[in-house]
Amino acid sequence: MVGQSALPERGVLTADETRWQTAVARAKVIGPLAESDRVSVAAADQAADQLGVTQRQVYALVRRWRAGDGVASDLLPRRSSGGRGGARLPDEVEQIIRKVLRTRYLTRQKRSVTVICREITRECRIAGFKPPSRSAVTRRIRRLDPVKATTARQGTDAARARRAAGGSTPAVDGLLERVQIDHTPADVIVVDDFHRLPIGRPYLTAAIDEATRCVPGLVITLEAPSATSVGLCLAHMAIDKRPWLERLRVDAEWPMGGKPVQLYVDNAAEFKSEALRRGCEQHGIGVDYRPPGRPHFGGVIERLIGTMMTMVHELPGTTFSNTGDRGSYDSDAKAVLTLGELQRWMALAVACYHGRPHEGLGGRTPAGVWAERSAVQGAPATVINETAFLVDFLPVIRRSLSRTGFTVDHVQYYADVLRPLIARRERLDRFVLRRDPRDISRIWALHPETGEYLEVPYRTWSRPAISVWEHSAAVARLREQGRAEIDENALFSMVEQMRAITETAAATSRKARRTTARHTTVRAQRPARPEPPPTPPAAAAPAPVRPFEVIEQW
Repeated sequence: MVGQSALPERGVLTADETRWQTAVARAKVIGPLAESDRVSVAAADQAADQLGVTQRQVYALVRRWRAGDGVASDLLPRRSSGGRGGARLPDEVEQIIRKVLRTRYLTRQKRSVTVICREITRECRIAGFKPPSRSAVTRRIRRLDPVKATTARQGTDAARARRAAGGSTPAVDGLLERVQIDHTPADVIVVDDFHRLPIGRPYLTAAIDEATRCVPGLVITLEAPSATSVGLCLAHMAIDKRPWLERLRVDAEWPMGGKPVQLYVDNAAEFKSEALRRGCEQHGIGVDYRPPGRPHFGGVIERLIGTMMTMVHELPGTTFSNTGDRGSYDSDAKAVLTLGELQRWMALAVACYHGRPHEGLGGRTPAGVWAERSAVQGAPATVINETAFLVDFLPVIRRSLSRTGFTVDHVQYYADVLRPLIARRERLDRFVLRRDPRDISRIWALHPETGEYLEVPYRTWSRPAISVWEHSAAVARLREQGRAEIDENALFSMVEQMRAITETAAATSRKARRTTARHTTVRAQRPARPEPPPTPPAAAAPAPVRPFEVIEQW
């Protein structure tokens, strides 16, 4: 009809009574609420309690009221389309699907969709409901959170690629403002200094300055990562490296060093030790930890370690990154570098690294960026007394002082500087002691009044310097022999016996190597085996030849 305007369909007549009463109740609450310019959280919570909905739904209803005509039908409960191709599943069936997905699909067994559909069908038939179609189940699997689903079925590492890479640490500009430290087994076998026999893979502890990508500290040890490894790396970072390079007889420039402002490390035990905490507190160094399960926060140090291991793969005796790369290469047989020689090689490798363009610096070299910022900001202050600095990061031991000094793990320590303290030892608490696990021939005792460390050697000076690992092995051997009590004499006697066994075994191995090499050389120099003569005709068959005659001819 001309001139007649179309009326909007509001559902007043088509809505059932239940839906209509719900819309009316909503209009009584939402209408006055929508008149306000801003709906506070408290008002939304009160409306949600009145209507039996969530706070989020209240805000959605307010938007619908404001966008509509301001009538009750604007707030009619909306019908579900049931999804493409079918009606909505009963709530009981939905519950069965959710339960099966939670208990059977989201597991490390990674069951297939076919198996899950079969399980849902079985559960529905037992409960007396019509099973859903495979497409209905598949749609609900697709709606699962991809990160949570991948984590449940494949683990955290597999789900990492589905997470956002955000949340990186704030950028820094100052020299040593934030330094990352980490460890790795070096991909190379080293030999001992005397017999030149393989002794295993060393461990590398490296530090990198985030602002310049320079390496201010680097330590190579044969011991597994520990608080001592971290302390050694920090001590190497804090010193002027010129005397150290001279001792190594390395002609290279390594000006990067000084005390860091903050360390950024992972959550390994050695980074949470009392020794590291106390040492950092002593020198005003902050310690921050990466979020668990977020290795990209330590990507700077990880890339450095990968670069160094790529360099190491060029050395004789390399183990490569995995057995597939190694193939038939005999790493033990090819090993030629001692630990000291590997340290010299690493010093030169780091100097080369500092002079190469770095992608993270826009193609500039780490050495160039360090020099530029040092000229503007000033070079970080280095530590003069390396030993005193290192002591602050050594493992902590607490012992009481006796008339004979200190006893630590069956070994006695004494020095004349302890005499004034011994005289009034009853009034003193237990002392804080520090010990270098690489050499336990001396300890450092913290003076309870002056706060300085007193160097205290073995009480019996003739004892050899041993490591804490030798000490532990000797104690274990004595326990095996049934020793209930272990005295110092028995301990060092066992250490000497074990060293003698090691020397004998090494000498035997060296002799066996020489013998094997000599036999290999002789075998290679022997003349080629002569070709057998042609077989004569059958009429003139040769007489049988005894095996010993063949050997003699050869």
